[in-house]
Amino acid sequence: MTHAAALPSIIQGGMGVGVSNWRLARAVSSCGQLGVVSGTGLDTLFVRRLQDGDEGGRVRRAMEAFPLAGVAEHVLERYFLPEGREENQPYALLPMYRQVVSRSRQQLTVLANFVEVHLAREGHDGVVGINLLTKIQLPNLASLYGAMLAGVDYVLMGAGIPREIPGALDRLSHHEPAEVGFDVVGVARGQRETLRFDPERGRNGSLPELKRPSFLPVVASHSLAKFLSGKANGRVNGFVVEGPTAGGHNAPPRGDQGLNRRGEPIYGERDMADLDQIGELGVPFWVAGGAGHPHRLTEARAAGAAGIQVGTLFAYCRESGLHDAHRLMILKNARRGHSPEVLTDPRASPTGFPFKTVRLEGTLMSDETYESRTRRCDLGYLRIAYQDEAGRIAYRCPAEPVSSFVKKGGDPEETQGRKCLCNALMANVGHAQVLEDGISEPELFTAGDDLGFLGRWLDGRTSYSARDVVDYLLAGSGNA
Repeated sequence: MTHAAALPSIIQGGMGVGVSNWRLARAVSSCGQLGVVSGTGLDTLFVRRLQDGDEGGRVRRAMEAFPLAGVAEHVLERYFLPEGREENQPYALLPMYRQVVSRSRQQLTVLANFVEVHLAREGHDGVVGINLLTKIQLPNLASLYGAMLAGVDYVLMGAGIPREIPGALDRLSHHEPAEVGFDVVGVARGQRETLRFDPERGRNGSLPELKRPSFLPVVASHSLAKFLSGKANGRVNGFVVEGPTAGGHNAPPRGDQGLNRRGEPIYGERDMADLDQIGELGVPFWVAGGAGHPHRLTEARAAGAAGIQVGTLFAYCRESGLHDAHRLMILKNARRGHSPEVLTDPRASPTGFPFKTVRLEGTLMSDETYESRTRRCDLGYLRIAYQDEAGRIAYRCPAEPVSSFVKKGGDPEETQGRKCLCNALMANVGHAQVLEDGISEPELFTAGDDLGFLGRWLDGRTSYSARDVVDYLLAGSGNA
C-alpha cells in the first residue's frame, strides 16, 4: 500500500460511461490527488473514438505502447475511420460479452483499458486509479489486466461485493490465469459458474513486470467493510465509504421503508456507515456522497478518514468527458439558479440498484421522451445471466423489448420504468448511437444530491477546471 503520508486527500470519483475519462483523471493526478478513469463500457467507448477519427491521434499513439504484439494493428484495421463516420452513419458494434468470448474480444477489452490508463498517467508523477462495477462481471478481469499493463495504481470497485477481486489482482500481477464466480439466475444449489481470464491467451513474446495495484472497495456499510476485510481472498488496502447522496448507482436501503412522495427509496440510520467501526479495521478510508465541500474534508479527517471522494463537482468541469453542449447546458441552468432536479429512481437501472437521475427537459428523464424511444439491447453490459430450460446460460435485460424479456422467462413487471443506461450514458459523452430513422439515442444525466450547490459555487463563472475543484476543496479545509 502507498505510504500513509502519500495517501491522497481527494479521490476523483470514477464516473461512467467516459465522464471520468483520461483527461479528467490526468488533470486531478497532476494536482497530487487520485485521478480515476471509469472502466465501465470502455471497450465500446474506445472503438467509437476510433470510428470518429481519433482527433489528435492520442488514442492511436497510446496503442503503439501496448505490449501485446499485433492486437493494436488488428483493432485499427477493423474499427479506425481516418475521416470519421459519415453523417448519420451508425457505429459498428462490438460482439456482446458472454461467459466465454473469443481471444480477440478479450484482447480488445485489455487494449481499451490499457489505452485509457496509459493516457491518464502521461505528463505527471501522480497516482491513477480505475473504477469498475462489480455488477458488470463479464469484462472485469480483462479490464483489470489491461489497466495493470498500463501501470494503474489503484482499483476501486462498488455496486456489489467484490470479494474475489483481490485474489484476481494477485494472480494477474504475475500474468497468471484468474477466475471469479459468475452470478447466474436459476442454477442448481451448489452449482458454481465462473468467469476465467488467462493472460497467456494473448501472449506473444515477453511481458512487462506488473505491480499489484491497491484495492479499494466502495462500500455503503461498516458490515460490508468488515466482511471484505475478513473474507476477501486477498489484501484489501482501504475503503471508499459511500452514502446514498452520491451520484450514479446507490446501494439499496437496508430494510423496506417504502418510497417518499417523490417515489424515491427512503434511507434511514441503518444506511449510514459507522466510521468508527470502519476505522478499527486498520486500513485507510475515504468518505463519499455529498462530500464535495471543504468542511466535509475537515469532518472526514476528524473521523479518522484519509480524505474524501468527490464526483459531482468534477463531472461538470472542463476536463470531464461529458459532451460540452450537455455540460454547459447544466452549468447555464445552475448559474441562473435553475439547477435540475436530482431524483433517486428505484426503477431506472436494469441492475435493480437505485440510480440518481437528473430531470432535464429533452433527456430520458422526461417520461414522454423515454416512452417514445424504441426498446433495444445492443450493448448488453447490464444484462442478467440466467439458466434456460435446456440448462444453457442465456442473457436478458429488463430494459430490452418487453416481449423479448418475457420470452426469456422474465417477469414483465421487472421491465416497468427501466431505462437503457448503456446507450444513454454513451450519449452523455457525445457517442450516441444513430438509429434507423437517423435519430440518435437520447441522454440520461446523473449527479449527486448536492447538484444544486453547483450554481452557488460557480459564482458567475461559465466554466471551471479540475484544478479549481482541488484548490477549492483543499484551501477551504486548511490544507492548501
